[in-house]
Amino acid sequence: MRLSLRSTPRSWRRSAPAALALAALTLGSAPAPAPATATPASRGSHCEHLTKTRVPGAEHQQAACLDELTTAGTIVSGHTDPADWAGLTPKDLATPSGVPGIQIDGYFPDTSTTNTNHGWRHDAQFVIRLPDRWNGGLVVAGTPGNREQYANDRAIADWVLSRGYAYAATDKGNTGLAFHRDGKTPGDAIAEWNDRLTQLTRAARATVTRRYQRPPSRTLVTGLSNGGYLVRWQLENHPGLYDGGVDWEGTLWRSDGPTLLDFLPEALRNYPGYAAGGHGAEKAGSALHAAGFPAGSEFLWPYHHEVYWDLTQRIYREELDPGFDGPTEAGTPFCTSGTPACDADYDYAARPDEVRRAVRKIGLTGRIGKPLITLHGTLDVLLPIGRDSDVYARMVREAGRGHLHRYYRIEGGTHADALVDTYPDRLRPLTPCHRTAFAALEDWLGSGHLPPASRTVPLPAGRNPATLANNCSLGSR
Repeated sequence: MRLSLRSTPRSWRRSAPAALALAALTLGSAPAPAPATATPASRGSHCEHLTKTRVPGAEHQQAACLDELTTAGTIVSGHTDPADWAGLTPKDLATPSGVPGIQIDGYFPDTSTTNTNHGWRHDAQFVIRLPDRWNGGLVVAGTPGNREQYANDRAIADWVLSRGYAYAATDKGNTGLAFHRDGKTPGDAIAEWNDRLTQLTRAARATVTRRYQRPPSRTLVTGLSNGGYLVRWQLENHPGLYDGGVDWEGTLWRSDGPTLLDFLPEALRNYPGYAAGGHGAEKAGSALHAAGFPAGSEFLWPYHHEVYWDLTQRIYREELDPGFDGPTEAGTPFCTSGTPACDADYDYAARPDEVRRAVRKIGLTGRIGKPLITLHGTLDVLLPIGRDSDVYARMVREAGRGHLHRYYRIEGGTHADALVDTYPDRLRPLTPCHRTAFAALEDWLGSGHLPPASRTVPLPAGRNPATLANNCSLGSR
């Protein structure tokens, strides 16, 4: 539930929609990792700091002294959940190691129960990792999609921990395909995500201070997809908590659009005609292009229609406009355009003002208060770049904050890096580009060296998929 609410969740109107196991935007059920067990402390070892790691505001926590905080060790020790980050990174992504320290798992007070990690059945779960060899910084993140707190472990946590940062992540306060059941009014479940990341940032900063006997010299916020949206929102609304952030293909919410509630219905309405071929296919394909799905991305459309477009439209529309389909919950999967209350025919512009008020509750303005680097793939067909980050970059400029922003359009990047393994000759992963952007932000904040100018980053000539898995240049200054 949102921090300010203590009401019962929105009523369950019928059984939950069938889960699409491959949907990386959402979190399917998976075995929970084993509970963390603290190793007894011995004088002079990193374990002796376990008693200094109380997380303020946590209702429950448990700390463990680990020889390895990255996934090189936490998979074996049970301190991560590989199912939580499945599909988010390319198979050839290197895994750093050699990061001993303390991991704290726990949860803040909450009334919703979608997160079953550790057998707790309690939301507002978090993970905080405190490396022995600390560089003085803290990185905080919210999760992509509706995943749980370990979702960033491969894409983000491993790398920043190897650089010496403390790391903290939240499940955002609700998880899974029925996340929209949380909250009292439309938009509450998403609004809670913002509150929970703010809450975790404050608690993690205090925890870091207790562990290392000094506050972090730098606090950075980062995340991908819905996690990228949280980066934008935090730097607009709580810039004093952070020194800067990296936004990786963040979701765009603004009451006057565009949002996914504008372009996903277009995809659902036109893709069947495109896939059927025949005389109507060309017109349907042109409609998809006009909706924002870029030319050259057609090879990705079948997968996204099956896995992403329908499910994403239905569950986010249910969160923001539950009245559209009356007593039905989250629509009818893959309904045919023309059938009653079909999400393929959803028209955001024609909906009542109360729907725009719900979106305004979670909306972005572009008024960032600290340096922000955004990156987005040009072949993203879940959140098409022309309807998302291109728009947000313009919002930042129009808000007079362009001097705080760098924007990199990554040619050949798509929404989920695991698809690079399926199409190695057509796609490039964004994970290494995120790392390059993060390093550029460090340099920007540390030495004042401005990152390269905003640009489209071309695919390198003679590219090799194995090389691209771990390398990305944003260009020269």
